[in-house]
Amino acid sequence: MSSSRPPLRATALLAGLALLTPGLAAGAARAAEPAATVRVNQLGYLPDGPKRATVVSAATTPLPWQLRDSAGRTVASGTTTVRGADRASGESLHTADFSAYTGTGTGFTLLVDGRAGHPFDLSAALYDGLRADSLAFFHHQRSGIAIDAALVGPAYAHPAGHLGVAPNKGDTSVPCQAGVCDYRQDVRGGWYDAGDQGKYVVNGGIATWQLVNSFERDRRSGTEAALGDSTLKVPERGNGVPDVLDEARWELDFLLRMQVPEGRPQAGMAFHKVHDAQWTALPTRPELDAEQRELHRPSTAATLNLAATAAQAARVYAPYDAAFAARALAAAKRAWSAAQANPAVYAPAGDSTGGGAYDDTSLSDEFYWAAAELLATTGETAYRDAVVNSPVQAAPATPFWWGDTGTLGRITLATVPGVALPAAELAKVRASLTTVADAQLALQNGQGYAVPLAPDGYVWGSNSAVAGNGALMAVAYELTGQQRYRTGALESLDYLLGRNALDLSYVTGYGERAAENQHHRFWAHQYDASLPHPPAGSFAGGPNSGLQDPVAQAQLAGCAPAKCYLDDIGSYSTNEVAINWNAALAWLVSFAADRPTTVPTAPKVLVSPTVTVPEGGSVTVGVRLSAAPAQNVTVTATRTSGDQDLAAGGPLVFSPSTWSIPQNLTLSAAPDADTANGSAVFTLAGPGLEPATLTATEADGTTVPPTASCAVSYRVASDWGSGFTADVTLRNTGTTPVTGWTLVWTFPGSQRLTNAWNAAATQSGSTVTAKDLGWNSTVAPGGSVSFGFQATASGPNQAPARFQLNGALCT
Repeated sequence: MSSSRPPLRATALLAGLALLTPGLAAGAARAAEPAATVRVNQLGYLPDGPKRATVVSAATTPLPWQLRDSAGRTVASGTTTVRGADRASGESLHTADFSAYTGTGTGFTLLVDGRAGHPFDLSAALYDGLRADSLAFFHHQRSGIAIDAALVGPAYAHPAGHLGVAPNKGDTSVPCQAGVCDYRQDVRGGWYDAGDQGKYVVNGGIATWQLVNSFERDRRSGTEAALGDSTLKVPERGNGVPDVLDEARWELDFLLRMQVPEGRPQAGMAFHKVHDAQWTALPTRPELDAEQRELHRPSTAATLNLAATAAQAARVYAPYDAAFAARALAAAKRAWSAAQANPAVYAPAGDSTGGGAYDDTSLSDEFYWAAAELLATTGETAYRDAVVNSPVQAAPATPFWWGDTGTLGRITLATVPGVALPAAELAKVRASLTTVADAQLALQNGQGYAVPLAPDGYVWGSNSAVAGNGALMAVAYELTGQQRYRTGALESLDYLLGRNALDLSYVTGYGERAAENQHHRFWAHQYDASLPHPPAGSFAGGPNSGLQDPVAQAQLAGCAPAKCYLDDIGSYSTNEVAINWNAALAWLVSFAADRPTTVPTAPKVLVSPTVTVPEGGSVTVGVRLSAAPAQNVTVTATRTSGDQDLAAGGPLVFSPSTWSIPQNLTLSAAPDADTANGSAVFTLAGPGLEPATLTATEADGTTVPPTASCAVSYRVASDWGSGFTADVTLRNTGTTPVTGWTLVWTFPGSQRLTNAWNAAATQSGSTVTAKDLGWNSTVAPGGSVSFGFQATASGPNQAPARFQLNGALCT
């Protein structure tokens, strides 16, 4: 992510100076091309999304616009809204809004006052290709593996780089910088960070997290098949693992190799980075890099990045590779302990020869992020306490980048089902995310180009900040269901794909007028015609008013902030690529491309359909909603029939940010003189909600639980001695649907739950309670629902003897 200061990646000042020669002016020629006055998303728009364009005009009254299809027919028309002066671009602007048109097709054009913008498409599948290409970027950036022409095409193929094959001098046995260590480390693999060929743990961490989190988000929405096996061009396709996880695994294995081995000083810490001892010349194919590689001193920041991403991996990879998940969790815990023992080991700001320093001396955010991931994966008290007691928990959420990662932890806590965080603390986290999303919406709505970036926010990597801020709005949409957040996220993509002050798509291969000369050692066609342009889906850093390279300084002096950009390979401060930037783009594009199969309906009240209450006592039952309400809503439990000795407490209030957090409804049974087990039906309802019914049965004396029409299959899928994964299938053997399920069992041995998927599961003592996630709450007659979990165990790993569905025994 971008910061208030550049990451000082400056990948070769001498190479940048060399590009000021007369034969290398293609970028300048592109900058001189005439720009349209009607600025649109040059890829297009979603039929059910916002459709707005920005028009450059000094007119003080609205202008007429027409939307025309590929045959030239006018399909919609209207007039613009005058926006006036725009500080970031220095232009006078109007907005044309054609969102009401929901047709589809290709080759649409928007004419304003007789002037046309670039053609674009209207399609629900608009972002499918860009999703694949933005993720394919990472395969191109892989180190230590041959890039196969069968996957990428002959122009982009090359032998493996940095495997110790001459002239390479790494990365299978890399020495440390003088004074750092006296041994060598195998740190092969991973992704080249940016236009150079260094590899950095702090940038690899945030990039990996975004790819894996994108898969987690899709799994929650039921659209994970779009990122599944054989969806990307990666060598591992067809192995039964989602391709996006295969790609992230390539970097995760590298991150694990960067951990200081046991028995060495600072064991468990992570080396900060590995790169050439001197700046790599431009251009240089990775397999031809002859510079000596060096490991740089461990840092607390790198160690916490490793802890966070490895903990996330332990949670997400468990269903696909339990052994890797266990190894990742062990590494995460070692890293956390090492960081606690070494809380202030900083990367030197001056360590910028041959690679960027990536220095960071404020680490409360990294501690919070790592604790949040470990809590979400393990549920352990120590990590919960670290989250609750962190200064980050009490502070406002902020936009995230590699130097400020606390909000990544908030996103995990707010969205991963079943996180063992007190309800009040979880509500605080969710509210902080909607608040920071509201701030981005306010920035966006106040500008003619609808960019979630302040006029003084055009710094190194500004495009990544736009994508990341769009992702914050997408998270708020998931938490609340409010369309304004989805609109904000999609309009962030409009800016990146052409609706901007330069009338330029910053993504190679997407848009009639797109960047094609990003700063890179191998994709250097502007420097050497035998080398390729960057592949489709490569994302330029974007406007940077700091102008920290000589090419930008020579050509952009006095530029308006939103126009401080050159599509020139020498302008590394405006036109470099980076893995964390492309990860932000891929996350946001994947969100835009998702097409959930279910149609949103009114939120439902979710509660166990039956409960048994002891006579003279009380029980609590969890109540939540299936989706976010538009505003605060009160749920009241009313007895509609049955025994008046049974009573319900309440009411319960749910907000747009706390709708999925269960609240306890108390049911009580007054003592009576009879010996019958009376029952009563309660209706739980609220304005704008689909109600639910609950049958409460009074238990006179000691009774056994009733039986239910259900059957449970319990299967240990993998057991490695100290832990295991299991699959549980609940089948409805009755004649009526089960709506809302809670399955309870007791482990007969030492088994302890660590994480679960497709259910929210917790353990108290030896008793495990697994609840539906809303989207899988209904089980039809004869139907079934499955979920899985990972647990630790010592000694015999016996299966539970019985299961209770909503308080009743299954057969």
